[in-house]
Formats: sequence, structure tokens, C-alpha cells
Amino acid sequence: MDTQARLDALLAHFETHSKTFAGYPVNQNFDYSALLPFLRYSANNVGDPFHGSNFQINSHEMEREVVGRFSDLMRIPREDAWGYVTSGGSEGNMYGLYMAREIFPDGVFYFSQDTHYSVLKILRILKARHIMVKSQKNGEVDYDDLYEMVRIHRDAPVIFMANVGTTMKGAIDDISKMRGILDDLAVTDSYIHADAALSGMILPFVDDPQLYGFDAGVDSVAVSGHKMIGSPVPCGIALTKRAYVNRISRSIEYVGVLDTTLSGSRSAFTPIMLWYAFQLHGLDGFKRMVQQSLEVAEYAVNRFNDSGIPAWRHKNSITVVFPKPSEEIIHKWQLASYENIAHVITMPHITREVVDAVVDDCLADSRQRAVQ
Repeated sequence: MDTQARLDALLAHFETHSKTFAGYPVNQNFDYSALLPFLRYSANNVGDPFHGSNFQINSHEMEREVVGRFSDLMRIPREDAWGYVTSGGSEGNMYGLYMAREIFPDGVFYFSQDTHYSVLKILRILKARHIMVKSQKNGEVDYDDLYEMVRIHRDAPVIFMANVGTTMKGAIDDISKMRGILDDLAVTDSYIHADAALSGMILPFVDDPQLYGFDAGVDSVAVSGHKMIGSPVPCGIALTKRAYVNRISRSIEYVGVLDTTLSGSRSAFTPIMLWYAFQLHGLDGFKRMVQQSLEVAEYAVNRFNDSGIPAWRHKNSITVVFPKPSEEIIHKWQLASYENIAHVITMPHITREVVDAVVDDCLADSRQRAVQ
């Protein structure tokens, strides 16, 4: 098969499987064709976006605007915030936990059973002391177990990984309860990193959000760009306090930059895409997008339940949880599953018609298994 035939076959594969993509938090409703001319250039956002660089083919200016947009959404004054566009949520989590470790080298990291799989890997890389805390059945951290673990190790700084929307169940840890535990145990040195990969672009646009931002007491946050915003390239934002970053920055003469990010060379294209998305949609557009997704999520819960398949979702969540179907259904609709559950995530490209098709397939599947 020649080169063009291989490319044509891969494109057809993408086109086919994008029509049954219902189980992962990736928005496929986007159009960045206006940005194609930028792909003619080897652009590089090396170094700190708030510092000059000898490598001048970059999009640092737009990256700074993106950081400012997320600072507003995460409720931290722009002058107090620092951040950069990452390769995705895992890098954002690594940056937050790395920052915590630099501030509290002897700290103990706490995270729940429902925390994203990247966190344990990150903590192993950092060679950090860590404790996995129990989760409740709904996916939230078990606050009683957290209290007990912190009490036992209260001599060390507390670093907690808060889930602002867990991977499988969309659960949001109560940051006020976490802060209450720290107060009750008189913990003076603490740091909270929030993994808001999906919900970080949902909660700012609902009328009654759970606590999620810097005003709630978090010290850093990671939000994905390819999830609710939508992007053909995985990306995200790492956001923290400028005062923290000043502790770790160092000057690199070779490229004339401050080294404050995890990676050296970084994509200059993803900041342009995120900047363009904010210009294109605006805050009102994102609010409409979120509202539409929440309405479809509620429709999905009702449609499953009306069909005799128990389903549920958390407040302000577009993650609809239901009993795990057969492997054939999981494969067809590219569903995420864990133990005895699966979920549909009603991203903006998921319509009521798609929900109907998934439910109908699950219903037929359950009937077939009942007669076997």
C-alpha cells in the first residue's frame, strides 16, 4: 500500500470511529481550519511564557492571554497567577504536585482511590511519600479515612490531590471539608492541588457550582483543553500562584529564557488553538455549550432509567454512570469501564439521538444476556 493509500485508510478509520465515540471526555465539535497556515512554521514556546526568549517564533503572547482567561475562571487575580499551556491533564497534575514537593520537600501526599491513574505514576517519579485514601461509593474521597490518615502523619506537611470530577464517576471532592480537617488537626503546612481536567470548564459556567477554585483554597489546578473546549491535539493548562513559581525559576542562557515549566520545547500551536477557541466562543458560548451538555446528560439518565437500566450522575456532571454492558457494546461505543460500571460522557458532540442509540444497544444486549 502506497503512502497516500495508507493516509486515506487512516482518515477513513478516524471518520468511522468518531461517529461512535461516547465514553471519553473529548469534544469533537471544533473547527481550527483557520489556523492551518501556522503549521508551515517550526514554532516553539520554549520557556516561561511571561519571560522573553531568543527563540522568537513563538505564541507566548497568546499563551499569556489563555493563562489570564483561566485565571479568571479559576478565581485568582491575574497579577497573582502564573501558568502555561501543557500537553494535557497529566502534565498539569505533575506540575502541581512537583510544585508542592518543592515547597514542602518532606510533605506526605494524599490521594483517593478514584484519583486519575497519572497521579500514582507522578508520585513514583517524584519519589514522594504518599498514602492512598479510601473512596466513598459515589467516588468522593472518604473524609473519615482522610482525617485518620492525616492525624497519624500530622507531623509532616499535608499535600492533597483534590478531584474536581473523578475519571469514572465525575465526583467532586469537598474542598471545604478538606480544609476543615486541616483546621481541626491544626495542620499549618499544607498544599491542595485540584485535578479539574473536565469539570474545570463546566463549573465556572453553572449557576450553583461546587467549590473548585483558588478562592476555595486550592494552590494549583490542572484543566484540559481537548476535553470541553475541544482540540485535535491533547493540551491543557497548569495554573498556580506566581509567588510559588518564583521559588523554582532559573535562567537558561542558551535560549534566553526562565526555566519554569516541566518541558523545554513546548507546542506553540496549542496556545493558539485555545486562544482562538476563547475568541470564537466567548464566555457566553461556553456557557451555552455546558448547558447543552448538562441537558443531554439529564436526558441520558432518564432514558436509561425509563428503559429499566439504572443510571445516575452527580450534580453539575455530564458523566452518566450505568451497569457495565458486554464487551461488544463497550467496543462499539468506545465506552470507559471499571469493575461493574461504565459511563457515557455527554460532550457537546453527543446528541440525544446518540444517547438513544447507546441505550437501545444496551437494552438489546441485556435482553440477549438474560435469555442465554
